[in-house]
Amino acid sequence: MKKLSLLLIFIISFINAQKLTSAEVSIINQGDAKTALPIFQTTDSHQQTTLLDQSKEIDPTDPNTATLVLRMKESLLSTDGGVGIAAPQVGINRKVIWVQRFDKTGEPLEYFINPVITWKSELQNLGPEGDLSIPEFRGQFYRSKVIQLQYVDLKGQKYSEIVEGFTAVIFQHEIDHLFGILISDKKEKELNDEYIEVDAYKKSDSVKR
Repeated sequence: MKKLSLLLIFIISFINAQKLTSAEVSIINQGDAKTALPIFQTTDSHQQTTLLDQSKEIDPTDPNTATLVLRMKESLLSTDGGVGIAAPQVGINRKVIWVQRFDKTGEPLEYFINPVITWKSELQNLGPEGDLSIPEFRGQFYRSKVIQLQYVDLKGQKYSEIVEGFTAVIFQHEIDHLFGILISDKKEKELNDEYIEVDAYKKSDSVKR
């Protein structure tokens, strides 16, 4: 009975942790719910604090989550060449991302809720990256060539898939955002890394995520 009670407490705590706060709901629904949310910048100290915070999971079936997903897409479409965006970049520290799928016909934009990378290949790429939240910043970064990804959709349906090449790079970049990791902070950590260079990058160094 004690074990069952502890399990129920854990489940209730997990569900409550997924619920959006009133402040988050206010941001998500500010203004016209069909328009883009402003993209946070590291040049603003308050916005940078949000960008550096770790994100929590989100309830995929909450109607506010659907609004956030739609407005994040509009935010990405409003950029000049952006190929991905994460919820912290619009002021919400929750696990939601959009990625352009260069590995699919038509290169569609797709959303991913509570994404988790469950495996990364040891083989890495070295390639150019920019960021929608860091003005005028460019750099060369290491990313695994292949990843395994798990996530859910707005109905709570679970998925798992293998992604490789440039699309895998975008996923890794956006999921880094969910842990408060910015590419401007990665360079020092990678000084001693070794890599095998492969041709995974289809875009020029002007792409932003």
